[in-house]
Amino acid sequence: MALIKEKQKDITLAPEVRNKCFEEVSKGYTEEIALIEASRCLNCKNAPCIEGCPVHIEIPQFIAKVKEHKFDEAYSIIEKSSSLPAICGRVCPQESQCESKCTMGIKFEPVGIGRLERFVADYHNAQNIKVNNNIKKNGVKVAIIGSGPSGLSCASELAKAGFSVTIFEALHEAGGVLTYGIPEFRLPKSIVKKEINNLIDLGVEIKTNVVIGKTIKLDELLSMGYKYIFIGSGAGLPKFMGIPGEELKGVLSANEFLTRLNLMKAYNNSDTPIKKASKTIVVGGGNVAMDAARSALRLGSNVTIVYRRGEEELPARREEVIHAKEEGIHFNLLTNPKEILGNENKEVIGMNVVNMVLGEPDESGRRKPIEEPNSSHFLECDQVIMALGTSPNPILTSSSPFLFTEKWGGISVNESGQTSIINVYAGGDAVSGAATVILAMGAGKRCAKAIIEKEKQSQA
Repeated sequence: MALIKEKQKDITLAPEVRNKCFEEVSKGYTEEIALIEASRCLNCKNAPCIEGCPVHIEIPQFIAKVKEHKFDEAYSIIEKSSSLPAICGRVCPQESQCESKCTMGIKFEPVGIGRLERFVADYHNAQNIKVNNNIKKNGVKVAIIGSGPSGLSCASELAKAGFSVTIFEALHEAGGVLTYGIPEFRLPKSIVKKEINNLIDLGVEIKTNVVIGKTIKLDELLSMGYKYIFIGSGAGLPKFMGIPGEELKGVLSANEFLTRLNLMKAYNNSDTPIKKASKTIVVGGGNVAMDAARSALRLGSNVTIVYRRGEEELPARREEVIHAKEEGIHFNLLTNPKEILGNENKEVIGMNVVNMVLGEPDESGRRKPIEEPNSSHFLECDQVIMALGTSPNPILTSSSPFLFTEKWGGISVNESGQTSIINVYAGGDAVSGAATVILAMGAGKRCAKAIIEKEKQSQA
């Protein structure tokens, strides 16, 4: 077979259809397309793609099984490393991780590893195969704080190793950022619920509406018979710019906006009000900014993204930027807000912004944006969504004086993920700050392995 240079495209809804609904945009690969894409894998002996994967999935091996039409065997290979393949196949930034290391990508387009992972996971889930819960229990109880990707990953590893695992979730539904943060059109909640149900089938107990630090203190968990604790509480505290007008009606964080939509289904739920704005400005350039902008568009708003750097510096996945543009979202790049303006009722009417130019690279390695003199101008809007990142919520750490944190608020851990409190581990966004789903999963998996090893040593 001749070498296929380009990655196979997935099937997507037309922009003029999807920008009016919350149906999933990408429909993934058909079996025929998956087989073509799998044939592009060179099956490299050194497999650099594995090193690019935070959870070290045996990528060439699972793709080889796809080539052989052995999709369930491909799933078994993925499952050894990843507890959330259907989710990761949809939302992981493969282009900067596994696919960035793909040998094929040196001269041509890299293999569509993420899309193949999604195909395999979706094929498996469609079979409704029950997970193996015939696991010998070791009698050791573990508490997991937070049911986001790091907590779910840690819980999966520990449950498979025989631990009795209980997840404590602050909200009324499990899933963390997978449930409240990522829109339905990128990650259907039925997929998240399927992965969570797999955990429940493994014997994991999930308790919702429990805020550790308020409902139950961290030290109380230790006295309740939990020998180990994993903190995967994420980074749910939104950041603002600190500019005039942020207190006005119609200014909100992307975190709140997306939670109202994704968790509370505000677009068809009168009990959860959400503004149907005429013109929305979303400040930021990451994946959350794209999610907020595309969600506001689906509510009928004319949407503009304001970002202080250029297109090359946009931190969002390239695919999300392309989808946003296709759907009709405007981009005001090299633009920075200075003030949000309101009327006599303290409602947003617009924003004063300035033009920016890029100077020399700053400490992050990106060129530093510098304000252009005499460039102030007005942008009309009646809603402003701030998508500037998040930091760990201090509720848990402020109630636990012996749990040490970094100056910026993240929980301090050693190489194994253990905190300043013995047998208490932490990982994901609560440690690193806001990052990707797969990095959080990798952290949860590492901490689970550390707990498993420590328990083995204590039994020796």
